[in-house]
Amino acid sequence: MTQSKPKSYTAETQRLHDELYDVWGNPSGIKALTIVNHTTLGLRFMLTGMAFFLVGGLLAMLIRAQLAFPGQNFMSPDIYNQVTTMHGTVMMFLFAIPMLEGLAIYMIPKMIGARDLVCPRLTSLGYWCYLFGGLILLSSLVLETAPDSGWFMYTPLSSKEYSPGLGSDFWLLGITFVEISALSAGVELTVSILRTRTQGMALHKMPLFAWYILAMALMIVVGFPPLILGSILLELERAAGMPFFDVAGGGDPILWQHLFWLFGHPEVYIIFLPAAGIVSTLIPVFAGRPIVGYGWAVFAVITTGFISFGLWVHHMFTVGIPQLALTFFSAASMLVAVPTGIQIFLWLATLWLGKPRMQLPMLWIVGFLVIFVCGGLTGVMLALVPFDWQVHDTHFVVAHMHYVLVGGMFFPLIGGLYYWLPLFSGRMPSETLGKWGFWLTFLGFNGTFLIMHWTGLLGMPRRVYTYGAEEGWEIFNLLSSVSGFILSAGIAMMLLDIALHFRFGKPAKQNPWNAGTLEWALTMPPSPYNFVSLPEVEGRDPLWDRPDLPRTIAQGRHGLAVANHGRRELWGTDPLTGKVREVIHLPGNSWWPLFAALALAVVCISLLLRLYPLAGIATLVAAGFLLRWSWENGAHPKAAPDAHRELGDPPLHSRTMDGPGLWTMSVTLLANASFYLSFLFGWFYLWTVSPLWRMPDESPLSLTLLVIGGLLVTAGMGWLEVMLRRLRRRADNGLGPGMFAIGALGLGQVAVVGLALWAAELDVTRTAHDAVLAVGLGYLLVHGGLGAILALMQGMRVRYGFVGAHAPFEPAVVAQLWRYNVGTYWLLVGSIALLPRLLGGSP
Repeated sequence: MTQSKPKSYTAETQRLHDELYDVWGNPSGIKALTIVNHTTLGLRFMLTGMAFFLVGGLLAMLIRAQLAFPGQNFMSPDIYNQVTTMHGTVMMFLFAIPMLEGLAIYMIPKMIGARDLVCPRLTSLGYWCYLFGGLILLSSLVLETAPDSGWFMYTPLSSKEYSPGLGSDFWLLGITFVEISALSAGVELTVSILRTRTQGMALHKMPLFAWYILAMALMIVVGFPPLILGSILLELERAAGMPFFDVAGGGDPILWQHLFWLFGHPEVYIIFLPAAGIVSTLIPVFAGRPIVGYGWAVFAVITTGFISFGLWVHHMFTVGIPQLALTFFSAASMLVAVPTGIQIFLWLATLWLGKPRMQLPMLWIVGFLVIFVCGGLTGVMLALVPFDWQVHDTHFVVAHMHYVLVGGMFFPLIGGLYYWLPLFSGRMPSETLGKWGFWLTFLGFNGTFLIMHWTGLLGMPRRVYTYGAEEGWEIFNLLSSVSGFILSAGIAMMLLDIALHFRFGKPAKQNPWNAGTLEWALTMPPSPYNFVSLPEVEGRDPLWDRPDLPRTIAQGRHGLAVANHGRRELWGTDPLTGKVREVIHLPGNSWWPLFAALALAVVCISLLLRLYPLAGIATLVAAGFLLRWSWENGAHPKAAPDAHRELGDPPLHSRTMDGPGLWTMSVTLLANASFYLSFLFGWFYLWTVSPLWRMPDESPLSLTLLVIGGLLVTAGMGWLEVMLRRLRRRADNGLGPGMFAIGALGLGQVAVVGLALWAAELDVTRTAHDAVLAVGLGYLLVHGGLGAILALMQGMRVRYGFVGAHAPFEPAVVAQLWRYNVGTYWLLVGSIALLPRLLGGSP
């Protein structure tokens, strides 16, 4: 989208706008690939997600065409399995979450009074990983080798024996690549919301949408790593023969289901919460009053996030789970309805006490309320174990899932897009075309999926490519298929309306919906820097409190109204109170995220083609790009070309010991810990549950070598802690040699662990026990190597003058990783080397 410069003001104000454009402006031509601005990247996420949505929708229509009549041979069974698998995969992984993340990336800085997200290059890397991963996955359709084991890829159906082609490999590698994007956005949004809200925006004054996105981001950080672990283990089984899910080798296929649904059920709420955040944003605007029970809404959001992680067995009631566990997870599945019900009652109370205006965005919200409540009722039904046993794997479950996910996500999403459309384009949507699109979509949706409840109750199983006329399902499937095409017509009408409005829509006035949040203080469409000056807020609805904010912000009458130093700046604020603590300076446009993503794409393709030497080379190239990217950081001239700051402003973040990098590392390690704990869960699960698990009488691991490695990494961390204490006192003598010595200790730990792995002579293709040990030691090698490399880089950066008493924050970031490495090292050694010795093998 082309962004024009703001209207002219006084000569001084216009000069400020020009300076900000010089610093924040987006390049054109081939250099547009280097853009890291959140507005552009958010739009790219959403447009790419919509393109994938159209592919997924086309696949859905193929499914409905196949099931419209009994005995159809429109598609062969193999093609039908590929189409159904890819439909679910595209909609869940390539549309729903990336689309909502894209909206959050676009909106969050504008709503919290920031100029950008806190790690813009990480956002760029996330987009390119999403694009390349999605294209790799979709290429399997073109090559007619798409996965055909269902979007959940249950083992052993997806294992080598039953899926010998490359279809499962496309899924495992492509989805893992896409998950890097999701985790990048999760980390980025979490840190940005906690640390870059504008002055005065305490947590209890934050827009509700930001609360919902914060919960979503943290759930992504914790919920996605189990699936990444499962995908890595299954790909290792398929490519290298490691029997993690093979009963004969001591594995268990049910472990895949646990790892998948540890991700899968929280994902339902990861999708629902941002959509509910849109509802909580729009209802107060169109009711003309603040939302009823702000605190209760926040409580419901947090509670939903916590409870959702205790529901994964909700999808496994028929696999032989013990009765006590069934009772617990059934109760938890019903308990999650409580915070959801609180939100619905708050929305209804806000509408009841306000004066609702039934404009186009609100129409989609009302449609959501109707559909989602129906989906929630069937969810409570499925939480009852005896009922779930009866309808499991029928079209009833398919219908429920679409009511919850499509009704709970798609309808609020379209309502939100219509609501924020004037911000994107500066024009208003068409009420006439928009209402036609809504009614066709609403009626088509209910006609498609309401009837599927009945076919499910009549016994029609899901994932069957045809059925006989004698089953009595013919009329219901025909009605569902016809309604599906009506639904498609409604979506086409909506997309046509949005496309036409950019040219023919009526120009929007400032704050056209009379909203209270900060994004409506911006020009339409917004400039690359969002805010000319960063305002101080006093309440939850700044524009209702101070209607003149758009004018005073544009005139530069608030904070950070300067750009002649060449830095991209925003406030760094206290996570709780919103008080300003530092000035955060952001990196500019860069090729490094694109280059790193391209190298990772080569890794993915090489693994698909079993070209392992090329995959190894591409991995090293990707690591080189990422390390080169990290070099332009902190006090590097390209990151902070001028350390000068205005009189009275707080210090630059690179001159403190609590910058956003520390928070980013902490949240990243939280995701890493989720991956690690999922691995330990898998170890203990196989040890205690797998029917043919074989524990050797003597552990093949050398406890002596592992203890030596642990002492080395612990010594390195201790030395690093001593230097951090000295840096806090502004003493940096010996810092460079010290970092080199710490790096050497890290390399020593890697060498010792590598020796322990080599000496163990593990037979990783014969037993799951040895395969798990190999993966665990590999985890220690990767993290130990990364800690050593970062410590050595710090030593080099001290020599270049980028780190020292004047810029002390980078060693604190590296120390976070070393603390994590020490904790995970000793816990893993205790779990896989010491505990089996104490217990004497299989319990």
